[in-house]
Amino acid sequence: MTLVSMTPLAALPSPTTAVWQLGPVPLRAYALCIVAGIVVACLVTEHRLRQRGVAPGAVLDIAVWAVPTGIIGARIYHVVTSPEKYFGTGGDPWKAFAIWEGGLGIWGAVAGGAVGAWIAARQLGIPLTVVADALAPGLPLAQAVGRLGNWFNNELYGGRTTLPWGLEIHRMDPDNPGHALRDDANQPILEPGLYHPTFAYEALWNLGVAGLVFALDRRFGFGRGRAFALYVMGYTAGRFWIELMRTDEANHILGLRLNVWTAGLVFLGALIYFLRVRGPREFLIPLDAPAAVPATDGAGSDVSQVDLAATGKGGPTAPPPGYRVVDEEQFTAYRESGVLPDAADGPAADDGVDRPAAGDTPADPDDRSTGDEPAGADRSAGAAGRSTDRDS
Repeated sequence: MTLVSMTPLAALPSPTTAVWQLGPVPLRAYALCIVAGIVVACLVTEHRLRQRGVAPGAVLDIAVWAVPTGIIGARIYHVVTSPEKYFGTGGDPWKAFAIWEGGLGIWGAVAGGAVGAWIAARQLGIPLTVVADALAPGLPLAQAVGRLGNWFNNELYGGRTTLPWGLEIHRMDPDNPGHALRDDANQPILEPGLYHPTFAYEALWNLGVAGLVFALDRRFGFGRGRAFALYVMGYTAGRFWIELMRTDEANHILGLRLNVWTAGLVFLGALIYFLRVRGPREFLIPLDAPAAVPATDGAGSDVSQVDLAATGKGGPTAPPPGYRVVDEEQFTAYRESGVLPDAADGPAADDGVDRPAAGDTPADPDDRSTGDEPAGADRSAGAAGRSTDRDS
């Protein structure tokens, strides 16, 4: 075998610039990717919340809390798991607050964002499980978009490879953050060889997780946070093997990167939750909801539009004071007939069995419903910013 035969015929390039100046304001590629991911997550979550009866615009009220607390949680996780950078020899404790210099952890982002979402959900009168299940497919989409920032930063790559999709990596200039180091001829300097683009592997995996959650939730109508638990299991399963490929600096426990252990433990927790918790998909009807106008042409079936569309004499709209939790049958009946469910009736009992959504054809003809199943059985009604450093 000759040296020429070992030379890859193709490679993925990397950008040489991750920061652009807009006057005195630096525009960081990573921050832009994070913002774009947040927008994607909000759009998906808003659509799914409306399908469950939540008034339009609720996702913005949730994001106002969840995004800042997610960033704080991400920073806390990074500092706690990498304390030597701030409290070790030569470290600067005040740098722990310099979030603009980068250093966020996805585990802390999810935990912190959950706290913020819980606060907002309480204010809006929405169960947190409804918010979590609505967010479930949107969050991995946001993560996939956010991982593009690592490509701009020339970071989060794996070991050497000769595969056609091996990644070129530039040496970044420590004195000019966000820009590649250049030689005397003003050419960007590349690291020798090609590397596994592990950030791209994770982005593609996240797209698959989003599709999986969307498809299974649509078929089985998960409730009580089980769609979110499914997302967590899918994400951590991928993060486990991808983390083993990464070569960037990280703390180790028993020879394994800290995030490998974290992924395994979080996966087990989500699996236990998914297996133990049962319940129908939750739908919401505003406490002050008027009788809805029945849809006759297939349009206007979004009951959440009813709350805010009729506001009297053209005054400003206002969110409802809270919501009643109902099951799918009660929600569908209200949507189609405009008749509010009896206030004494709560969600129907659930037998803990996942069933295909209404309209899905069972694979086995004998698997069709006999009409004796509980009304609340699981069925579907259809279907965080970092600047320049790596995200752990």
